[in-house]
Amino acid sequence: MTRPQISFLGAARTVTGSRFLVEAGASRVLIDCGMFQGRKDLRLRNWAAFAVDPRSIDALVVSHAHLDHVGYAPALVRQGFPGPIHSTVSTARLSDVVLRDSGRLHEADAERANRKGYTTHRPALPLYTEADAIEATKRFVTSDFGERRRIADGVWMTFRRAGHILGSASVLLEFDDGTPSVCFSGDLGRPRHPILAPPEPLAPVGTVVVESTYGDEEHVEEDGTEELGEVIAATLDRRGVVVIPAFAVDRTEIVLHSLRRLTTSGVIPQVPVYLDSPMARAALGIYLRAVDEGHPEIRPEVTGHPEVFDPGDLQIAESVEDSKAINHVRGPHIIISASGMATGGRVLHHLKRLLPGRLNTVVLVGYQATGTRGQSLLSGARTVRIHGEDIPVEASVASVPAFSVHADRSELLDWLASADRPPERVVAVHGDEDAATALVRAVEDVLDRPATAPEDGMVLAL
Repeated sequence: MTRPQISFLGAARTVTGSRFLVEAGASRVLIDCGMFQGRKDLRLRNWAAFAVDPRSIDALVVSHAHLDHVGYAPALVRQGFPGPIHSTVSTARLSDVVLRDSGRLHEADAERANRKGYTTHRPALPLYTEADAIEATKRFVTSDFGERRRIADGVWMTFRRAGHILGSASVLLEFDDGTPSVCFSGDLGRPRHPILAPPEPLAPVGTVVVESTYGDEEHVEEDGTEELGEVIAATLDRRGVVVIPAFAVDRTEIVLHSLRRLTTSGVIPQVPVYLDSPMARAALGIYLRAVDEGHPEIRPEVTGHPEVFDPGDLQIAESVEDSKAINHVRGPHIIISASGMATGGRVLHHLKRLLPGRLNTVVLVGYQATGTRGQSLLSGARTVRIHGEDIPVEASVASVPAFSVHADRSELLDWLASADRPPERVVAVHGDEDAATALVRAVEDVLDRPATAPEDGMVLAL
């Protein structure tokens, strides 16, 4: 009998496009179905034929609702994937928001490229549409944390809390043929996330497939609030505008939480804070619901306190007209808008307008993948290309990496060591090559466990 195996179809020595195919007997289960983001050669992979016939996949399991983990699901469904999409309840709620928004953006980007003529494709087409996204969201089947569910012939799944964003889970797979179990970490949160409970300890398993986004780095600060306050105070003092590209799910909530702490403590003055992202607005509503309901993922000290997300003068842009109206605001203010790596969305319009202004500041509050506009700004680029135009960068650019809700090197090692019985093998994925290989060395040196960072397309027998 052939042993179960994992094929690494994405997020292998890169930090995007998580796609791991588990084959056990006649069953095929796909763990995550992410979009590739960042460099052009990676983005082009979204347009390539899927590595296996989508019609042959029995089930898709989604660890959480970020695009690099769920963003390709509508395209997979459109190509004939017939099965269910398994997730936690909160991931299903957030994925509905994220995927619809993504479909709209794909359509808008294609329309704009065709209208303005900055496309090499005639005509430019969306990767998928909002209608495709809606069709995909109909496939979601939810499970609670700790609920063991049979998802394919001979394959069982259990979600364990990952503490990265609301609903995020590590995925435990067990096999009827006696093969040692495997755990896919998904993205792991930090133990001191200000809103969410920390990740659950690792279950005793044979193989762990673990993210390595910060496999070669340590977060210097606890949460970055102090550093953010210094940057904002200096900008507001010179009458500038602060633009914060922030992931719509979770990062926006953390930034709002920090802004409230900074205004209530008097570190920064109370100024208008504009939340300009339809997806972030919807995600905030889901977080507020979880806080109000006392969801088990929410920290006890936050439960029942929705005001933790209100910095005092929060103004939410409901429409395109509301977004455009921000252009005419005078005086110091703060804009929070998606996307977090400035790859698309409304934040591009704000950057296009405000980057040439020397009084302004762009604050990057998390990981910036290679090839993104965020990474270009971080590396000191003097111009960035937006909507086919080269925009001069005269504004200040500040980075507050402690806002990342990814575990750092030490936190990853602590999680791997938290199991009652150490894993037989560790596989480092979802990290750039340097980060993944650094985590491999750390696992071997510190935990004395065999580890590897797979190449793209590699097949690993369990």
